[in-house]
Amino acid sequence: MLKRKLLNIACLLALPFAALPQAKNDYYETFDNYLTGRIYLSKKYTSVALEGPEGTQTLRYRPNSLTTMGVNASYQSLSLTLGSGFGFLNPNQEEKGKTRSFDFQTHLYTRNWVTDIYGQFYRGYYLKDIGSGGPSDRIYYLRPDVKVNMAGLSVYRLFNGEQFSYRAAYLQNEWQKKSAGSFLAGAEVYMGRVKGDSALVPSEVSSFYPQANIRRMRMIELGPGAGYAYTFVWNQHLFATGSATINGDISFVKEETGDNAANRVSFSPNATLRAVAGYNSERWALTISWLHHSANARGRSSNQDYRIKTGDFKITLAHRFIPGRNLKRDLDSVIDLLP
Repeated sequence: MLKRKLLNIACLLALPFAALPQAKNDYYETFDNYLTGRIYLSKKYTSVALEGPEGTQTLRYRPNSLTTMGVNASYQSLSLTLGSGFGFLNPNQEEKGKTRSFDFQTHLYTRNWVTDIYGQFYRGYYLKDIGSGGPSDRIYYLRPDVKVNMAGLSVYRLFNGEQFSYRAAYLQNEWQKKSAGSFLAGAEVYMGRVKGDSALVPSEVSSFYPQANIRRMRMIELGPGAGYAYTFVWNQHLFATGSATINGDISFVKEETGDNAANRVSFSPNATLRAVAGYNSERWALTISWLHHSANARGRSSNQDYRIKTGDFKITLAHRFIPGRNLKRDLDSVIDLLP
């Protein structure tokens, strides 16, 4: 009896350190029952480019967005993130003016679906380099009045979710051990607006651009798309993932000056690119990732393209922990309360 009691006690003490059940197949291993902690560096952006005639420099308005450092912890469907744009990561910010922004990007990777949700609202942009519309004595031409808003949704079906894992590359809660790829098919819808208190093209170069008098551009784009994703794995641990989807969107564009407006409906192909490289194992993962979406729209009065580009560049160091019995119980109880 005493031996049995001692054995039971030993089992209870060892439980927090025992390997929890996890899904396995020949291509990847899943760690849903592990608590994944991350340290990351991230830089998000939403920029807008005004294209000119052939031989004319593209006007690229960029936000003065911060590079952030933070920590993240996730367990199954729970996730908590804390981050800040520390000063030592963002030197010389004053030269580029001030950008106020709310940038919401969510990328959901389930076994057979990929969903991207965007809600971005920026105010305060700059043009880079002399000759981009700025006076000759300044490196940056500041436009604190320029606003760029973007909201949208894309949903794609992943046809080979049994072998290919986005989650291994982007969420670090799986481990891709063999090379695999998958075709994707889906659709997207986006709404965007670019607005300034005065013309979007600086007066110094207005004679070179057909958009010289445009103060506002609005667009709605929607359409189907297809693509392919592939992960190359070397020696089980080192990997590189690439993904590209192309959408054949119908674009509805409205350009506005102070007194007039012009509408245009056209075909506007868009693209979403993803790239990740790094190291993965049972407990540790180190990844460098880039996600980029480009929405293109052509105006009627200018007959030139506007390109709203949004994305996220991130470096992540992740470690998977086996939660203790009490912590696991508390986390599971929180998940049970979720709708």
